Amino acid sequence: MRKVFLVLACLVAVLTSGIAQADSSSSEDDSNQGILLNSNTVSVEQLLNFKAPREAESLTGQELVDYVNRHQNLWTAKLSEKFSSYDESVKWKIMGVNNVKNSIEARKTLAKSRYLDIELPTNFDSREHWPSCQSIKAIRDQSSCGSCWAFGAVEAMSDRICIASGGNIQVSLSADDLLSCCRSCGFGCNGGDPLSAWKFWVKDGIVTGSNHTMQQGCRPYPFPPCEHHSNKTHFQPANTSCSQPLSEDKFYGRSAYAVEADVQAIQNELYTNGPLEVAFEVYEDFMNYQGGVYFHQAGKLGGGHAVKLIGWGEEGGVPYWIVANSWNSDWGEDGFFRIVRGKDECGIESGVVGGLPDLQRSHSHYQRQNHHHHKRHLA
Repeated sequence: MRKVFLVLACLVAVLTSGIAQADSSSSEDDSNQGILLNSNTVSVEQLLNFKAPREAESLTGQELVDYVNRHQNLWTAKLSEKFSSYDESVKWKIMGVNNVKNSIEARKTLAKSRYLDIELPTNFDSREHWPSCQSIKAIRDQSSCGSCWAFGAVEAMSDRICIASGGNIQVSLSADDLLSCCRSCGFGCNGGDPLSAWKFWVKDGIVTGSNHTMQQGCRPYPFPPCEHHSNKTHFQPANTSCSQPLSEDKFYGRSAYAVEADVQAIQNELYTNGPLEVAFEVYEDFMNYQGGVYFHQAGKLGGGHAVKLIGWGEEGGVPYWIVANSWNSDWGEDGFFRIVRGKDECGIESGVVGGLPDLQRSHSHYQRQNHHHHKRHLA
């Protein structure tokens, strides 16, 4: 009997010890979670290893926003009036990239800048590095069309033309020209391929065109910003009233390529040649981004989205990319956002593309700008 009692006593002791250890482990996990999500004490390693909990994937609306703001303080969320007004089916149609990662075929042609030995700064912002290029600072609005692949392309192309010309050529290339004319790019408002857009620039050229409000250039964008509040996805007839033939308004690229999925390779290319087009996966929490350094917290995956990468930096030891979105300047940080750098957050370092402008082939604008520049020097 005494032996039985001793065995039971030992068993109780073991179970009690196990429960205590489990409680300690659980408490430690909770503590680590708190440290991980606090920007004042977060380590880069902890942040890079963070994964959103499975139960948070189903959150939406204000419940999602509250969850994000309650569980971390690296970025803030606010319920988006624009996207909450969309029908569910339309909301995700604006995500116009089917595969955010560059294909094996795309990776056969990589940016040569990856071989450069460059001493890169801790912080870099294209808006400050090339201040004369106004297009870098501009934020466009794709409206309710899944044309992000076209916007990310023409925005970066416009910037690179200005940079390559030493600031002499200020231009806004037309997203509508890509949507309407590039058959190899994809399906217009129903999505497209970023690298194909850059290849089209090389082969066929792209004309000028501003946003819908300004109605400048040969092919301005046909969709007004207010269509964020409608469920329309139609095309309107393009405004092709031009002061010259469309063929003389075209700007061409000299090359189109993918950029290696490597932080330094991306930085080298951005620092050397200017803004790039990048694709990444958008979750519902991102649509409600208000400011800070984004990393995925909650909400379901909506689809692939293309944007313009313009710089990088650090905040509280957390590295980030600086990116221009195409959802108007009333979204995010005046139309821009920052996202964690170095962990391929949402695939943003795996789908980077770019190209170089061919100013000689872009004969009409190039010659006209050079003519005026030459006359100023003679005076």
